[in-house]
Amino acid sequence: MTATHVRRSAATTGPSPRSKQLDRNWDELLQELRVMQTGVQILTGFLLTVPFTDRFADLDHAQRTIYLCVLTGSVVTTCLIVAPAAFHRVLFHQRERHWLVSAANISARVGLTCLAVVSSGVVLLVFDIVLGTTGGIVASLAVLTMYFTLWLGVPLIARVR
Repeated sequence: MTATHVRRSAATTGPSPRSKQLDRNWDELLQELRVMQTGVQILTGFLLTVPFTDRFADLDHAQRTIYLCVLTGSVVTTCLIVAPAAFHRVLFHQRERHWLVSAANISARVGLTCLAVVSSGVVLLVFDIVLGTTGGIVASLAVLTMYFTLWLGVPLIARVR
């Protein structure tokens, strides 16, 4: 067998079906993360400006606590959504695609959960300021229910069918 023959057969075999599947999974996951990343970063940026508004001084202790929890959650969510890009940078060309897809999937799922909680917290804060504590709690629970119904319930029902 010549060196040319070995090179040709290696070139024609190409990536394995498993490798192709991992590449597709990675590409789909990155696209989903891109969609989430923009919204999460905008929300975090907006929340970072809130203390510099005139109305911030009017918040009571509970509202400030809610704000700080929501801000912290938003920063954590941003970190989780961006983490897969950092994983990829660190492991670039290290043949760790399976680990990357698995870790990015976990990061995305936890990030989505955090996003639902943070969004619910933002609604809690705004409705608490406008309508009072009861209105804030009701609106927050409604938003949280909507997120989990659409993001978890609907796909699980579709999977059962």
